Amino acid sequence: MPKNKLGGNKAKRAKASTENNKKELEFKEDGQEYGQITRMLGNGRCDVSCIDGVKRLCHIRGKMRKKVWCNQGDIVLVSLRDFQDEKGDIIVKYTAEEARSLKNYGELPETVKINETDIGDGDSSDDGVEFDEAAGVDVDNI
Repeated sequence: MPKNKLGGNKAKRAKASTENNKKELEFKEDGQEYGQITRMLGNGRCDVSCIDGVKRLCHIRGKMRKKVWCNQGDIVLVSLRDFQDEKGDIIVKYTAEEARSLKNYGELPETVKINETDIGDGDSSDDGVEFDEAAGVDVDNI
């Protein structure tokens, strides 16, 4: 029996370095549009408010689906469908730093909020909850 027994059949994993992890910024082409995720729906689908003013139901493409985590408020690149105007596919998710650089290049309008996740319909202050003091009931006499 050999003295120095080797591990055998163990695959070596490459360590991810920060230098090799830099990816090139992808700009939109024909048939693509920038957008911001407004609501996650499940099963890889979400509502995206595109920069052109159209709200689309988008599907996270297969290569990104379980590897890249998309959240509400993220800036994404949407591939538009030819015959379905209200649907699209998310092909790239931008980090906050990449979205800021897109804003500096003039690709995104200045009105886009990058870091804020509360981008609902704008009616977030009135949620329908009414307290006793606001309804005119005197709490002390109860």
